[in-house]
Amino acid sequence: MELEGQIEEFIYQNDSNNYTIAIFTTMEDETLTVVGYLPFIEVGDSLKLFGKMVTHQDYGEQFKIDSFEKMMPQTVESLSKYLASGTIKGIGPATAKKIIAKFGDETLQIFQASPKRLAEVKGITEERAIEIGEEFNEKWEVWQIVSFLEKFGIGANNAKKVYDTLGKNAIEKIAENPYVLVDVAYGVDFNKIDKIALQIGIAQDSDDRIKSGIKYALLVSSYNGHTCVIQENLVQYVEQILQVHPEQIMDNMVALSMQEEIVIEKREDTDWVYLYPFYKAEKNICNRLALLNECQNAKFIKGFEKEIEKQGTKMSIELSEKQFEAISQVNENNISIITGGPGTGKTTIIKCLIEIYKAHQKKIVLCAPTGRAAKRMYEMTGEDAKTIHRLLEIAKVEDDKLRSIDNEISPIDADVLVIDEMSMVDVFLMNYIVKAVYLGTKLVFVGDVNQLPSVGPGNILKDLIESEKFATIALDKIFRQAAKSKIIVNSHNVNKGISFVGKKDYEEDSEEDFFYINEVNIDKILYQITSLSNGRLKNYGDYDFLENIQILTPTRKGRLGTKELNKTLQNSLNPKTEDMQCKPYGEIEFREGDRVMQIKNNYDIYWEKHLGLEDVKKEYGSGVFNGELGIISRINLVDKNIEVEFDDGKIAWYAFSELDQLEHAYAITIHKAQRKRV
Repeated sequence: MELEGQIEEFIYQNDSNNYTIAIFTTMEDETLTVVGYLPFIEVGDSLKLFGKMVTHQDYGEQFKIDSFEKMMPQTVESLSKYLASGTIKGIGPATAKKIIAKFGDETLQIFQASPKRLAEVKGITEERAIEIGEEFNEKWEVWQIVSFLEKFGIGANNAKKVYDTLGKNAIEKIAENPYVLVDVAYGVDFNKIDKIALQIGIAQDSDDRIKSGIKYALLVSSYNGHTCVIQENLVQYVEQILQVHPEQIMDNMVALSMQEEIVIEKREDTDWVYLYPFYKAEKNICNRLALLNECQNAKFIKGFEKEIEKQGTKMSIELSEKQFEAISQVNENNISIITGGPGTGKTTIIKCLIEIYKAHQKKIVLCAPTGRAAKRMYEMTGEDAKTIHRLLEIAKVEDDKLRSIDNEISPIDADVLVIDEMSMVDVFLMNYIVKAVYLGTKLVFVGDVNQLPSVGPGNILKDLIESEKFATIALDKIFRQAAKSKIIVNSHNVNKGISFVGKKDYEEDSEEDFFYINEVNIDKILYQITSLSNGRLKNYGDYDFLENIQILTPTRKGRLGTKELNKTLQNSLNPKTEDMQCKPYGEIEFREGDRVMQIKNNYDIYWEKHLGLEDVKKEYGSGVFNGELGIISRINLVDKNIEVEFDDGKIAWYAFSELDQLEHAYAITIHKAQRKRV
């Protein structure tokens, strides 16, 4: 459907993504609710909307916007309404009425072509008249960018970012060189932009096209975890996608290198190519780690071996030879690496380090890349542990990492910094860690190189170990208690290339904590998942779904994807009852007691954390981030909000209009499980 009319009133508008719910009056004076992404839109704006009518469970019929065009007001009445809305600074209802009374049908032409004449209206100076005209026409330029970008596959929700980056001449810049969108809009469809660029006359061998193709190829490589590629391979790939001569590609690589957009680094007989921010991050890491490692060992403690024995006795543990060596090397070196699979005693080492340094009045700080890992550190050690992002306070910076390598961040106040789950730290996060550490602070990296590497580019832990520049202990002994766990034994078997199916290499008193169910029938798989989630595992331990169980699946779509699994599991684990408060939202229904996940960063949402049984002492803050898990504790139909208690104890409130930030998390994708960073 196509509608023309004017925005009368905003019911809701999300500042971060421009998702809008508004009252819209058509040219036929029909009033209806419209929903969709509407950047740059103000009350009084005249729009042409494209979309369809849908029926909302609570609010009835609405017009769902697929795309829109912003139009100049079509009538004197609509122009009057637009001016009276306050969109143009300095013009309110009274002044708007005077302008319309003075110029009538010529008003629009006056604003566009002869703004000085606005000074004929009492109360408007000639200087102000010129400013009003400039603002009016600048807004018109902004209006056009949304529809202009749509043909490049960039939706209204991203249009504002493009405009903010390129400025008021964005359309001219894009028309001249559409490939700037590859730099501005991370993750755009290069092939679509390339096709349009060729259609509008950009030459196939244009330098702008080739440079963009080179940078696009490097970005594609980064999506697969790489910070750089071999130049020869890069040339072949770019030649394949652009169909241009290799010499032209090489010439443009030289030009990009001179412009510091890429870096070509020779290692032995091979040339490697980086996007400049990736290279700079790696270089920062190398230089800073070398400096930290070689500076004076200011936190050295004499008689450390006796301290280790003392703490081992106090904790009633017998340390292995390698555990003892690992703890000792922390004292001997500014940077230490402790690696090993599950059950090899890494946590015991961290606990011992905590006790030793606390006994010497040294400040030891614990952190990890994900919220779950930080929570586990706290549970295992009893000491506060934060995510790296919270410790560094870099959540907002992280969202624009390709342009923020040199951002200043708060330093970390610590004598010893222990980072667990180091395998998940990417090159950008590592760049900020080393920048934040004071010279003299001890760095202890703990992790398992056989775990999944970081979602972002880089394989930091593995590279640090293979560099052989830092003191490293590899733990390989599975302790007897851990060896009783089939999960731990099988994880080591997988790394050794041994199949876990049918193996009998467990301890006699092994725990029944690992099951492999080989099933290919979808209905039977759904039955297995549901029954295992809904009480069947209680035969093997006190497993409560919301506390102890997480379903992972590779995909969102299909009967075994997250969308359908979440519906199935919600109905099984949290069935709807008469006294349960519920809130339908789109295709799903939120219920009190639901497991949910935050799916986008929200830096400003307010939260409280209750500290103590009396509910008197509280911690306050703001910010809930992508990947955080929680439970819906209350749905308030009167105040129209949902209360969510997250796994780390903080409680946040979401207006019904903000529910696009949440989704059910009975089942989550494996990718999301890896990204639960906060």
